[in-house]
Amino acid sequence: MRKALYILGILDDTDASWLATAGKPRSIRAGAAIIEQGVPVDSVFILIDGQLQVYRDNVEIARLASGEIVGEVSFVDSRPPSASVKAAVDSRVLAVPKAALYSKLQKDLGFASRFYLSVATFLAVRLREADARMGTRRFGAGSEDELDELAPDMLENIALASARFDMIVKRLAGAFSGN
Repeated sequence: MRKALYILGILDDTDASWLATAGKPRSIRAGAAIIEQGVPVDSVFILIDGQLQVYRDNVEIARLASGEIVGEVSFVDSRPPSASVKAAVDSRVLAVPKAALYSKLQKDLGFASRFYLSVATFLAVRLREADARMGTRRFGAGSEDELDELAPDMLENIALASARFDMIVKRLAGAFSGN
């Protein structure tokens, strides 16, 4: 849920509510792909319940749990995804259409600022982690233990992010029964 902590911790309550309203609930059967490597995607996905597997060239590189967000990198750089994502178990996601997200970003500069800051913050953390794993430590990264910890300014946002995720889940209660 770390990615969601960064993103929902920076977005505000109104932003989280918009995501819940604009997104489309989707049930994903175990083994079904929601993102295919090299194939453009039309949504950014928030994992509401279940587990996702991330593959690059048919090699699993990550497992994601509730609260994780996928498809954000392709959204930001408009390139096809560099990895595939499929459900490890029956899962539920909130699919936020890229067109709706682009429109919201153009019309609401406050949302745009918070959204891009949240994605940039998460991607910076991911870069520091990758840098530390490779042993280069070019970006001021500390030890592996330090990298596992949230930045002090993010600690304040954990409760807010968790409450926002819970709000999204509650707003979607019952929405998956029709899928």
